[in-house]
Amino acid sequence: MAKIPAELTIGELAARSGVSVSALHFYERQGLITSRRTAGNQRRYGRETLRRVALIRIAQRVGVSLAEIGETLAELPEGRTPNRQDWERLSASWREQLNERIRRLEQLRDDFTDCVGCGCLSIDRCVVANPDDALGRLGSGPRRLLGDANP
Repeated sequence: MAKIPAELTIGELAARSGVSVSALHFYERQGLITSRRTAGNQRRYGRETLRRVALIRIAQRVGVSLAEIGETLAELPEGRTPNRQDWERLSASWREQLNERIRRLEQLRDDFTDCVGCGCLSIDRCVVANPDDALGRLGSGPRRLLGDANP
């Protein structure tokens, strides 16, 4: 049986993780992953980087920003790859943010055919839903979607 190499080239990491080489370079510049350089100045990544890249991709997929991912990963001792307990803690730290994002998406889905409460008065129903642009006095942006509008 062939021995599994302890390190991966950037091409191997890209192929195994499904992330482009340029994205891996970006992740490394952002401090999300690390590599060592060979004598020939080629990058080598520990196999555990596959798990770290998977975590980054999962978090991005649900809308966690790279800055937030970086802050969270920086809490791990010595930049280690998250284990099961770390993942439970990391995902729990994003739970409230994700619940709020879900609430806003559901609101957008359910209310999108109605006035979004932006105060633009461009939809014929705005005169009824937002008389005299009352929502505009609450501030800029979609006041109803932001949850602070009760005209």
